[in-house]
Amino acid sequence: MQIEFQVLLAACLLGVVHLTAASFAFKRQVGHAYTIGARDEGLKPSGLAGRLKRAQSNFLETFPIFLALIFVLHETQGFDEISKWGSLLYIAGRVAFLPLYAAGTVLYRTLSWKLATAGIALLSVSVFV
Repeated sequence: MQIEFQVLLAACLLGVVHLTAASFAFKRQVGHAYTIGARDEGLKPSGLAGRLKRAQSNFLETFPIFLALIFVLHETQGFDEISKWGSLLYIAGRVAFLPLYAAGTVLYRTLSWKLATAGIALLSVSVFV
């Protein structure tokens, strides 16, 4: 399996980690009875649960772009060194982003986001090279 597809699989697994972390943190915040109920009160996650939910939302904003670029590259000219490094930068940045956001770290969280975004930029460049 090509490295870009391995990274795509890792990103899918990371998405499950995001979902699970945000869900369990919210459950800890509001209790089991609320999370299995109708949630009519509309409680919002705060603190750690809120940060994990926002990190999940941020991941979901970039993942479709990453996914689309991987498939465009696969279906057109194929993968190259640029796409390899782009996908590796994306996953490295996204893996670092989750714990940094959960911890409330400001500067390094932004740097990890920029690393992932640079990976998307490299994948975009690879489409046109």
